[in-house]
Amino acid sequence: MKNDKMKMKYRVNEQIRVREVRVVGEDGAEVMPTRKALDMAHKQGVDLVEISPNAQPPVCRLIDYSKFLYQQKKHQKEMKQKQVKQEVKEIRFGPQTDEHDYQFKLKHAQEFLNEGNKVRAYVFFRGRSILFKEQGEVLLLRFANDLEELAKVEQLPKLEGKKMFLYLAPKKAGITKKSQQRRDREEAESEGRDNAKAGQPEASEDNNGNGLFANAKNGADALNKLKGDND
Repeated sequence: MKNDKMKMKYRVNEQIRVREVRVVGEDGAEVMPTRKALDMAHKQGVDLVEISPNAQPPVCRLIDYSKFLYQQKKHQKEMKQKQVKQEVKEIRFGPQTDEHDYQFKLKHAQEFLNEGNKVRAYVFFRGRSILFKEQGEVLLLRFANDLEELAKVEQLPKLEGKKMFLYLAPKKAGITKKSQQRRDREEAESEGRDNAKAGQPEASEDNNGNGLFANAKNGADALNKLKGDND
């Protein structure tokens, strides 16, 4: 089916009915009557293949048609392999994210971005912790600031229900893919830490702690910088 569609894209030999064509080859290009080009193809035992019908005059090659189709199929396959499939990866922060866990999640985000994926980071506010949404905003802005060499901000922190989201997109194409099994294992470990912390008391207003407020303090400069960049 695919080969049939590819064959229909090109006119060959007597299907080319214009008066003259531009024949390209290793020695350059030459405009000539279509009949002369067909005679040349016949003498060389190849086909006259129209590769650019919209040019004036149309551009053709003297080549075996089966070989030409094989080359085109191979080229398309190579181009497809070079394309990076972009996915959206989530990074979750709890209201008591400590510095160690923050760095762990930051490392994950760096890997996701290097792979060419987008990152959706969010802070989940449980219960009364929603009162401290400004600190959650600063945490996410610190996160974006720490990733500014790899990512651009697609959407600044925005509260949606009990979650505040930040969207990041990679600045460059992906490099290598980590195995899905390893990613699943590490994400499960991170989720386990979040669930363990969920049973602890809500974040306090102690700015000297290791949770959200410590991150908020560290992220104050990031808040001003990123807001200024997006004004």
